[in-house]
Amino acid sequence: MRLLTTSRQWAVALGLSCGLLGGAVVPATAWAQQGSLVQGLPDFTALVDAVGPSVVNIRVLAKPSAEASEANTPEEQMFEFFRRFGIPLPPGVAPRSPRPTPPGGGESVPRGVGSGFVLSADGLIMTNAHVVDGADELMVTLPDKREFKGQIVGSDRRTDVALVKIEVTGLTPVKVGDVNRLRVGEWVMAIGSPFGLENTVTAGIVSAKQRETGDFLPFIQTDVAINPGNSGGPLINMRGEVIGINSQIYSRSGGFQGISFAIPVDEAIRVSDQLRAQGRVTRGRIGVQIDQVGRDVAESIGLGAARGALIRGVENGSPAANAGLEPGDIILQFDDKPIEKSADLPRVVANAKPGSSAAMQVFRRGQTLQVAIVVGELESERAERLAQPAPVEPPLSMRVWGLELADLSAAQKRELRINNGVRIEAVDGPAARAGLRVGDVIIAIANVEVTDRRAADAALARADNTRPLNVLVRRGEWAQYAVIRPGR
Repeated sequence: MRLLTTSRQWAVALGLSCGLLGGAVVPATAWAQQGSLVQGLPDFTALVDAVGPSVVNIRVLAKPSAEASEANTPEEQMFEFFRRFGIPLPPGVAPRSPRPTPPGGGESVPRGVGSGFVLSADGLIMTNAHVVDGADELMVTLPDKREFKGQIVGSDRRTDVALVKIEVTGLTPVKVGDVNRLRVGEWVMAIGSPFGLENTVTAGIVSAKQRETGDFLPFIQTDVAINPGNSGGPLINMRGEVIGINSQIYSRSGGFQGISFAIPVDEAIRVSDQLRAQGRVTRGRIGVQIDQVGRDVAESIGLGAARGALIRGVENGSPAANAGLEPGDIILQFDDKPIEKSADLPRVVANAKPGSSAAMQVFRRGQTLQVAIVVGELESERAERLAQPAPVEPPLSMRVWGLELADLSAAQKRELRINNGVRIEAVDGPAARAGLRVGDVIIAIANVEVTDRRAADAALARADNTRPLNVLVRRGEWAQYAVIRPGR
């Protein structure tokens, strides 16, 4: 049965409902006389005409590989989008198995798509670092359908900003806006290439400013529809100025849910200036571990308002240690910039030039101190990766049988009234399926008593890893046999 309601019926219904509730029907003229804070909806056509010629499509090409060949479909591009932002796949959907790498290499194949916008008439383009990450070749398509090969000038993963250069002149650069003038509730517009659909326009409002989702950037939150391929495109205010780079979304389902994030353009320009000048970004560091100052703590120590960054630890030999900073100190100002919350400190310090001297205001045990510090340099991502220790391969007992073992102490042996055996420290896979638990004590393996961990490891190494293995296990006051069947 279909329910059809005419406009006249709606008017009668509304009038009756107002009468029943004791209200009065307000004529349209009365609304006009009362005035309104919102005077109609905006028209974005002029903005599209003004900014559209400055927005480009970026196609990422890579040499054939298992990952590249499976990324050649829109579905796999969506899977990659989910992976990047930590979004779980919808129920019943699983990534396809990697296809074999074509023999003999071959030509570059499409790997992904993104957006960007023109910064200078001679072909300098800004986009996201994750758009160009891992690219062997870039193809930039202008709104007039001209295509150019792009070269990466520089890329900074920490802020997700990258610069690309194409050899062309006479382009129309965007106008850069003032993020400080941006207001929550203001209309904004995005232009990009979602799912490869070039020059797609979406609009919404600014939902929040200074949204903390990363170490070095406070994001602009909007409800503008952003999807895979929009990344790197401009966020535009009603004056036709770029005020952000569309970068991320928040979603529990994998689809757009009304929450998207843009990198403030002033932060992006600061990064791009360094990328243009030296191809990388240098950042300051002082070597402290910090935490937020709670209201209760602030009141109890005489600080008053909850502000600043609480120092929880100081690295040995760091600039902070050399300056005399101590755990428990609260940094209130750095280089004349107030630190209202702990997240402000990494950003302010990162913007300081390594080797420069900065003045800090520090609260220590009821007193405010002035401390001078020489800023160090934060290691580059490449140096950090090189400095990371090589992954330690788990022992054979864990790889094959799912067991991590440890020797029993003399006290544990006395408590259990046993002379030999090993304690289970961790279980996984086969051992977990056999019902073994952390804390169980293995007395014998394959009917052979084990005296210590070395003997247990040797017995596990001799065991046939294609056949079930019996172990005698002590749990509390009781002993029982368990059968471990190898295989994941």
